[in-house]
Amino acid sequence: MQAEDWRSISKIRLERAVEFYDDAIALYKEGRYRSAASRLYFSVFHAMRAVLALDGIDRKHHSGIISEFRRLYVKTGIFDREVSSIIATMSLMRHDSDYDDYIPIEKEDLDDMFPKVERLLDSVQDYLKPLLYENSDSEQDNGMNMGM
Repeated sequence: MQAEDWRSISKIRLERAVEFYDDAIALYKEGRYRSAASRLYFSVFHAMRAVLALDGIDRKHHSGIISEFRRLYVKTGIFDREVSSIIATMSLMRHDSDYDDYIPIEKEDLDDMFPKVERLLDSVQDYLKPLLYENSDSEQDNGMNMGM
């Protein structure tokens, strides 16, 4: 695949990450905390995939995406170490929300995570924008709207 193809894929994945974040907010406001937790995790997941796409990397399993992202971007200091903790927390919360019948996801569980995930998405956007929109001033000004 050509570098330009990977850039296009990265843009799509970044847009999906923001869309899922917005979906998580809407679900949270409706009191649907399990679904909100799942969408919040997928926001993080697609943000990682957006970054990895620029290196031409994709994996079949979530664990492979997480492992590669941590190895290439957190351990090297490109992203703050707090990102690794956010990924771990959201991964566990998503697992509980999607698969565990007895572990509730409460409003309070998500209250702390929304600002953390928003910071993660902001840092991913800050990292990607110069790489994705280096030749297009009009596209670079298209800020992603995130906020509760």
